[in-house]
Amino acid sequence: MSDEEMKAELERLRKENEALKAGKAKAGQFSLKVSEKGAVSVYGMGRFPVTLYQEQWLKLLDHGDEIRQFINDNGDRLKKKD
Repeated sequence: MSDEEMKAELERLRKENEALKAGKAKAGQFSLKVSEKGAVSVYGMGRFPVTLYQEQWLKLLDHGDEIRQFINDNGDRLKKKD
């Protein structure tokens, strides 16, 4: 590898590193991705993504009002993450 090629590769890696660092600055922001196995992963809820298959998400969303009511009814016993 010539000096010019090495310098170009080093510059490319520096730019890639900066882009990765900038992506980490967005940690905690809500985002959605399709997992390798074809499931829906939600990022930004905690340390790890929440991943469910589409039928699981749809079933969960169908019970959204019930889940909200349960949280409201049991709010005094539930902890909140700051």
